[in-house]
Amino acid sequence: MLSRESLINILLAVLLLAVPLAANAYGEPFYVTLATRVAILALAATGLNLALGLGGLVSFGHAAFFGIGGYAAGILATHGFSGDPLFFGLSGTNQMPVIWLVAMVAAGLVGLLIGAISLRTSGVYFIMITLAFAQMVYYFAISWPAYGGEDGLSILVRNQFPGVNTMRPVNFFLICYVALMAALGLFVLIRSSRFGTALQAARQNEVRVATVGIAPYRIRLTAFALSAAMTGLAGALFADLNRFVSPSMLSWHMSGELIVLIILGGTGRLFGPLAGAALFVIFEYVLGGLTERWQFFLGLILLGTVLFARGGLLGLLAGKARHG
Repeated sequence: MLSRESLINILLAVLLLAVPLAANAYGEPFYVTLATRVAILALAATGLNLALGLGGLVSFGHAAFFGIGGYAAGILATHGFSGDPLFFGLSGTNQMPVIWLVAMVAAGLVGLLIGAISLRTSGVYFIMITLAFAQMVYYFAISWPAYGGEDGLSILVRNQFPGVNTMRPVNFFLICYVALMAALGLFVLIRSSRFGTALQAARQNEVRVATVGIAPYRIRLTAFALSAAMTGLAGALFADLNRFVSPSMLSWHMSGELIVLIILGGTGRLFGPLAGAALFVIFEYVLGGLTERWQFFLGLILLGTVLFARGGLLGLLAGKARHG
């Protein structure tokens, strides 16, 4: 018999799919775009949830991986459109599968480098060193005039996926939805694997894990790199959604936003990132239409979540049920 949280997860997945399809049927592409934003932010937060929720790694630098994915999409698309050669004579491309692969590899490698240094620290030192690395990437993007600098980089035409008209909002939403579901499936596989068990054990007691012959550093580094790659994929999709890449994707505000999504939805819970992303986008749309200071009210909601519902929205709805 399915747990209450599993039923809530299924409901969230169905709602995320049904709402934009209904909006498309009624000729409301704006709501399709909102749902696409939810799916992409949930994908990015799922990447962070792998490090934070399972590994207990409070990273304030995941905006770096999100932005790297976005710039990978923007740079490849720009060179693919102009025909100008890229690095080492390589050409650009407008094909999403290739762009996703490059974005994930680039973000994963940077995540491996940052993690190799950051994971030698812990606690607040880990938080601050990941933030420092993210800010380094942010200022590098600002000082890179070849790709827009502070002004960002436009993607003239949304990149292509074989056999799909990606310019139709509902088609692009379905691509993002499938990517999110695949990421959630990967999260389940990792969590239920021996690797995932070791990662969670290292979060709870590093010394005991080391005494049974498991190296916590290697486990965490692998998880951090996988987390970075997943967040990089979300960044590439986000760039295609807006058809624009800017240094704001790399700012510390973006890192904080991803952490907020996880806290709102439920840290370590499978559909916590989706629940948090949906809440965030709804608050942004509804409260943002009422006041320019809607973040103040979001802050109050976040404060209430931390104080009275530490399991986030899913924890509040599912009670003490096991994570689904």
